[in-house]
Amino acid sequence: MNKQALLAALALTLAGSAFAAGDHTHEHKPMHGGVVVEVKDMDYELVAKPTTIQLHLRDHGKAADVSKASAKLTLLNGTDKQELELKPSGDKLEAMGNFKVGPGTKAVAVVTIAGKPAGTARFVLK
Repeated sequence: MNKQALLAALALTLAGSAFAAGDHTHEHKPMHGGVVVEVKDMDYELVAKPTTIQLHLRDHGKAADVSKASAKLTLLNGTDKQELELKPSGDKLEAMGNFKVGPGTKAVAVVTIAGKPAGTARFVLK
């Protein structure tokens, strides 16, 4: 293959990849009043309240099946560190208790689905 043909093939490949990467048909807006991040084409929405922590998973805008999922969540608030386990509760992962959350709190969720790592999401609460 000559250089021009190789460059043309490379340009077409890159153009196709760029188009596919930009082909998202859903928005990454909070649907439950939380903070949303995208990891591996999934939206993770963290809703953090002093007595309840919820993690909603959406695949292309639709609620993902969390019946075989769990998450280990670490909350960082200043020098305070709190670790908890989120378990299935309806269409979300949830934990109840007493949590130190507020604007600026950082959270890291390591999500497992059917025993396999699904992704790690990092949040900063507003």
